[in-house]
Amino acid sequence: MDYQKLADQVITHVGGQKNIQNLTHCATRLRFNLTDDTKASTNDLKQLQGVLGVTKGGGQYQVIIGNDVEKVYDLLIEMLGFSDGGSEDKKNQHIGTRLIDIISSIFTPILPVITASGMLKAVLALCTAFKWVDPATSTGYQVINFMADAAFYFLPIFLAISASKKFKCNTYLAAMLGGVLLHPNFIAMVTASKESGNAIKFAFLPIYNASYASTVIPIILTVWFMSYIERYAKKYSPKMIAFFIVPLITVLITGLVALVILGPVGYVVGNYIASGVMFLDRTAGWLVPTLLGACFPLLVMTGTHYGIIPIGANNIMTLGYDAMIGPGNLPSNIAQGGAALAVGIKTKKSDIKQLAFSSGITAVCGITEPALFGINVRFKTPLYAAMAGGGAGGLFIGLMGVRRFASGSPGLLTLPVYIGDKGLTNIINACIGCGIAFIVSFVISYLLYKEHSPTDTTQRLEQAASEPTVVNKQSVTTIIAPVSGKLVPIKQVKDDVFSLEMIGKGCAIIPDDKLFVSPVKGSVTALYKTNHAIGIKSDQGVEVLIHIGLDTVKLNGQFFSAQIKVGDQVDIGTPLMIVDLDAIKAAGYDIITPIIITNAADYTEVLPITPAIVSREQVILKVIR
Repeated sequence: MDYQKLADQVITHVGGQKNIQNLTHCATRLRFNLTDDTKASTNDLKQLQGVLGVTKGGGQYQVIIGNDVEKVYDLLIEMLGFSDGGSEDKKNQHIGTRLIDIISSIFTPILPVITASGMLKAVLALCTAFKWVDPATSTGYQVINFMADAAFYFLPIFLAISASKKFKCNTYLAAMLGGVLLHPNFIAMVTASKESGNAIKFAFLPIYNASYASTVIPIILTVWFMSYIERYAKKYSPKMIAFFIVPLITVLITGLVALVILGPVGYVVGNYIASGVMFLDRTAGWLVPTLLGACFPLLVMTGTHYGIIPIGANNIMTLGYDAMIGPGNLPSNIAQGGAALAVGIKTKKSDIKQLAFSSGITAVCGITEPALFGINVRFKTPLYAAMAGGGAGGLFIGLMGVRRFASGSPGLLTLPVYIGDKGLTNIINACIGCGIAFIVSFVISYLLYKEHSPTDTTQRLEQAASEPTVVNKQSVTTIIAPVSGKLVPIKQVKDDVFSLEMIGKGCAIIPDDKLFVSPVKGSVTALYKTNHAIGIKSDQGVEVLIHIGLDTVKLNGQFFSAQIKVGDQVDIGTPLMIVDLDAIKAAGYDIITPIIITNAADYTEVLPITPAIVSREQVILKVIR
């Protein structure tokens, strides 16, 4: 793989260097914050060798690379001249999107630290379970144990470093503030205060009795506040003494506010989250693992899964275990691998088989993006199978009250973190849940996946189109449904231009899927700049207009993602457009989609089939010459 060439191509297709505000990466994705997402060539990116897919979510434009993402990221950072991911402007983003983006950007860089801790804990759990060591007497065990604990004990410092890059403030001052919250003297003062009942005070300001080791929210709030204090200190400090004054003002003010206000607020919020988790665990412990097991692929697709990672970490740090986030994610990852491996066994195409096997193995080990975007989303039915398997496994795990006692990417390699207070029963139930998830997803994926050959499909349909009718020997061209949904007569469209057949005859579909494909083999003759309408001319000369929704031109292309451009040659089933139908409906627009033969006057008849529920590649019109 030529990573330099790939990096060059990625920059070009995301709209160029000037369109890139910020860049981070996770285990498999490049995460861009772009000035204008519409300048990115999504379809061109998907065609690049080395790119597994492209998605948008959490305020980021995400390019899925796979396990080699860090190699491409390092080249991009060097080429872009970024030292910490660039600069950002989030003023136009929704508050929820901004929050997810912040959480993702802060937690992504420290995932290796959490993973290292989890793997060390997994090794120790195995050693203890098989009685290879005695935790009470083995110094080797104790050394590895405090090495693993260091990741979470000093988590505020790691988060401070990561948050400082997100909030654009001095990294070392931020780390110092993390150290303030963890200093042994402060912890000793808190312990003494709790024992004596005398409050800690700075002048007249009370300092809350809390220990901030292993906490998440207090340090994030502190660094966020620090970014403003440092900015104002730089702005108003005399230049001659700014070098001395700015650090003094920043640390003194922020440190005191953290100890008096922000730390306690974050500490209390974290405890409330833990209490809420315990309540759910007591009343409906099966619910969250089931929902996460089924829906986690959807969260990963949008990047919003980073919004719940801190909850799992907080559970372990405050309760000593996590019975929801990790246990729900575990069967989901295993199910993704099972669904992909089923495709690998069933497919006869060597390239798909190789990708399915490699990504399936990676998924069961804990990294699902290659399987998700390379196989499951691509072929749809494996995704449904993975969701079913993940939900089934999550339900069992929830009913059995399975807990994990350390963090790490949920998968087979980190299963030992489920060895804990129930002896081997907990990990056995976790393994059974994984087995259920794998078997269910594998079987469903194997049964539903069908090997489609675009060439064979095209030849079959073209042959049907060219066959003369028994009665009059006329030439018949068939038009295939571009999207699944409810087929209705054209007269039901609430727009006279279509219902009165002013621009041609045809039919309409009320779509129930976001993917629109080509209904004929031919070429793209028109693509409106707002992406709401596509014109295609078939190889037989039939001109087809697909108009997605009514008055959707007013959306200015929002919620539409074109997969083709004018002049492209398309086959039957070639993806044309991905549309966020729910967002269009929420914006108040009708999503009914007329399919019109605009040169119907050149033909004897245009015959729609009987109204019904149709799927893609099902005949909806017959054009008779």
